[in-house]
Amino acid sequence: MALVVQKFGGTSVGSIDRIRNVARRALAAQRSGHKLVVIVSAMSGETNKLLDLAHEVTRMPDAREMDALAATGEQVSAALTAMAIQAEGGKARSLLGHQVKILTDDAFTKARIKAIEGSKINETVDRGEIAVVAGFQGVDDDGNITTLGRGGSDTSAVAVAAAIGADECEIYTDVDGVYTTDPNVCPSARKIDRISYEEMLELASLGAKVLQIRSVEIAMKYNVPVHVRSSFNDQPGTLVTGEDAALEGVVVSGVAYDKGEARVHVVGVDDRPGVAAELFEKIAEKNISVDMIVQNVTTDADPRASITFTLPKTDLARGKPWIEQIAKGVGAREVRYDEDVVKVSIVGLGMRSHAGIAAKMFRILANEGINIQAISTSEIKVSCLVASKYTELAVRSLHDGFGLAKP
Repeated sequence: MALVVQKFGGTSVGSIDRIRNVARRALAAQRSGHKLVVIVSAMSGETNKLLDLAHEVTRMPDAREMDALAATGEQVSAALTAMAIQAEGGKARSLLGHQVKILTDDAFTKARIKAIEGSKINETVDRGEIAVVAGFQGVDDDGNITTLGRGGSDTSAVAVAAAIGADECEIYTDVDGVYTTDPNVCPSARKIDRISYEEMLELASLGAKVLQIRSVEIAMKYNVPVHVRSSFNDQPGTLVTGEDAALEGVVVSGVAYDKGEARVHVVGVDDRPGVAAELFEKIAEKNISVDMIVQNVTTDADPRASITFTLPKTDLARGKPWIEQIAKGVGAREVRYDEDVVKVSIVGLGMRSHAGIAAKMFRILANEGINIQAISTSEIKVSCLVASKYTELAVRSLHDGFGLAKP
């Protein structure tokens, strides 16, 4: 007998028929001998409807009240799922964040989990009931309802699995696993059977949408095996787990892309120690996250430097006035912006022990006539910034160039 956590996303509970399907799947797992905890998201589209209602009432909704409103979507799903399990002849009880209890900080709309009291979940499953927990939500020290941000139900599921010592956390979604790249862009993409926490974390941070980043961080920290599966079939999915020799032997596991970044080019800054520190310290004070950074080397002909960096497009509009002011403060001649870019990345544990992977990536892109505007690396990934018009070409050429279509 195993203790299993199953999480179902918005599309998986998007209608009464799909909720009934979730109930049947959960009961099948319980009847095979497992103790079961089910985490549910709001029905697809419901959270957006609630947020739209809030903005009809006021242009600037209070964050605390937004959380109180948004959390009702998961409350509905949890209650309906429990009812569906009961209607199928099973026993189930719905539990909300404050009942579990999932304790968070007070950062409304983007709260972080501090602790989970798992006794109520354990009591429920020990009685032979399926515990149906509302994802995405928690409660702060003052008893206020909080939410964990977009994709927060993934985080809820993995955190609950860690707290109660579950043997596995199954994430059910509308895809049947993690792919070597986006199948919508590259038809030869294939499902990966197993992938390490570290690789999954890199892919999630680089644009892959299958798992929320914080959920992977928690899984890696507490060594929770995560199985990404389709809620519409019974096929095995992708197991996200710790490293082993087999995984380390794969040089490149996947290709990711992110169209959500913009390039900022600060031209003609003073070439002296501390300029970069001053520039990025002031940007950080405005709570703007910077990703790729390139500083051009000065010459006798042009003794002033240029600094290029990327940041989320969502931060660019609000950040432009501050960036202009900060750049002026470090003596820049001008600031140029480019939103027509994409970050393309390769990820793989095998990069640690194989030389020449970055060079091969650069050659593949060069052979397609794709110019690289910026580069960033880590132990297991290489990212290149290129013009967005080359997105599909870059992804497909890298996917084929590293032989990812082959098992």
